[in-house]
Amino acid sequence: MKLSDLLVGVGAKADYRNVAVMDITDDTRKIKKGSVFVCIKGANFDGHSVARQMLEQGAAAVVCEHSLGLKEEVVVDNTRSAYAIMCANYFGNPARQLKLIGLTGTNGKTSSTYFIKSLFELFEIKVGLIGTMQNMIGDEVFPARYTTPTAYELQELFRKMADAGCAYCVMEVSSQALAQGRVDGLHFDIAVFTNLTQDHLDFHGTMENYAAAKKLLLQRCDTAIINKDDPHAAYMAEGLQCRIVTYSAKDNSADFVAKNIQLTARGITYELLGDAVIARLKCPIPGSFTVYNSLCAAATAITAGLDFKKTISAFSSLKGVKGRIEVVPTDTDYTVIIDYAHSPDGIINILRSVKEFADGRVIIVFGCGGDRDAGKRPKMADAAASLADFVVLTSDNPRTEDPEKIVADAAVGLKGHKVERKIIVDRTQAIRFALEEAKAGDVIVLAGKGHETYQIIGTEKRHYDEREIVKGILAGEI
Repeated sequence: MKLSDLLVGVGAKADYRNVAVMDITDDTRKIKKGSVFVCIKGANFDGHSVARQMLEQGAAAVVCEHSLGLKEEVVVDNTRSAYAIMCANYFGNPARQLKLIGLTGTNGKTSSTYFIKSLFELFEIKVGLIGTMQNMIGDEVFPARYTTPTAYELQELFRKMADAGCAYCVMEVSSQALAQGRVDGLHFDIAVFTNLTQDHLDFHGTMENYAAAKKLLLQRCDTAIINKDDPHAAYMAEGLQCRIVTYSAKDNSADFVAKNIQLTARGITYELLGDAVIARLKCPIPGSFTVYNSLCAAATAITAGLDFKKTISAFSSLKGVKGRIEVVPTDTDYTVIIDYAHSPDGIINILRSVKEFADGRVIIVFGCGGDRDAGKRPKMADAAASLADFVVLTSDNPRTEDPEKIVADAAVGLKGHKVERKIIVDRTQAIRFALEEAKAGDVIVLAGKGHETYQIIGTEKRHYDEREIVKGILAGEI
């Protein structure tokens, strides 16, 4: 490949037609002879500082945001955006062979993307999936490091999907990926906004920045699907030049509306009203947020062209997502649920849902992540104490922070609440306490880990699967 081919659409400020390239990277560890190195400035490292070194190690050229006085440099306005476009060029722009459906929002993305993928597959349409838990090409599973992969990994996945015959790719699009330009150059057939609550402020700084990053997705699509019940819905829709479709469980003016909602421990049912069409939707996954996730998925699938009634009927056979209101087999007279809730709103959602079908008390075990937004810690505890009958405050992924300090930060949110509580920093011992405390009819919610099967302590990722922990404690093996 010629460098000029790699730079199509980038807006480089010179002509590099005769330079042959073998690869492209922004990672100094992946430089090899003939690579193009893209200098990206991050929070802790600026690729511009090693540009000359990369050339000495065999790079054919470096891409930078300002002249470094190097013969083999390519100057562009924004190297993050340029890298995304160059990666697409390198892999032959595979996304053009796919119909892209992107979902962004604080909560609900993972379950909704799995629902959408399952619906398309019931119509025998091959689909790729990119998200928090894993990436998939049909039934083939690939590990996921980030909710939205790096630009290179993303385009590599698109290439594999296109080559495998996928018609669609359904993907979670994180606010960080949008802000960092990882999806620059992509155009989505459908972009979906689920909701917006406090999260990732360690990265974005303010809720305004967070919302603006989410909105970037809706500005690069043919159809925007918006949860009309979210307070940010009007902001998200404002100024969009594309078609707008809305869904709601409260507002009859939305394009898709859930009516006569019924919630049980066995799942949810409601009547879905579309454009002069109505059908009864049943989904065997409990919780009020399943109403919104299924609404989101149904609106997306039908907007994409799937048959209304056949789509709604398909929900009765859908399965839940690991770590999302997942019931753990225990053979006890109480229930244990694992859920990924790791924000104040996430905790509120899971506890409200569980209280709708719990016969006894609701006991929550949760912690807060280290090296992340410390401002949400007391808010998470306040949310837990406001709705649970018993709060067990513990550790999650402390990373390089002191777990005792993280717990102390969160415990501030328990003040003023009369709820029973216990603080046990060791997560395994906290789970043991909850299991021993539980009585018939109680529901224990293990919040925060969800699908994760590890804990990050310091910089080490240690195996930690709460399903195994619960089983081991109940069997007397832990």
